[in-house]
Amino acid sequence: MSTRVAGTAELQTPPRGPRGVLPAALALVLFALLTTLVASRSGPSLPSVQATPLSVHELAFRDRADGAVIVTFPGALPARSVVLAPGTHNFIRGVMRGLARDRKARGVGSSEVFRLIQRNDGRLELEDPATGRLISLESFGPTNRAEFHALINPAPGT
Repeated sequence: MSTRVAGTAELQTPPRGPRGVLPAALALVLFALLTTLVASRSGPSLPSVQATPLSVHELAFRDRADGAVIVTFPGALPARSVVLAPGTHNFIRGVMRGLARDRKARGVGSSEVFRLIQRNDGRLELEDPATGRLISLESFGPTNRAEFHALINPAPGT
């Protein structure tokens, strides 16, 4: 028999949940983290389906003293070049600046050409064979993609 003293409260232990819930929750979180880590390190497990190249264009970029950029197409017949006037085509300039910075960081020279690949599904990709980088130009939106597309498909009369 218990005796109570007036003015005191009896402490009760809180009800416990089912045993093993906390270890199970921790195991689930650990499993999710481990699965994410393994997936990010191993790359895709299924071979990616790539559309075949419709055309491949080699491009070389050279800065001119007045700020213009000369784009040449080595091996193209007839010989062809495009002049990007100073202050224009900022998307092309930015992408090429980033690729040049990557080459410099890896100790790769600037003499090797870039490849602009037009796929039969309409995608346009820029490849740097010197570093192995492949940039899908679709991810930058139609306006920016159009800048590169105009290099290989100039408007009539230009």
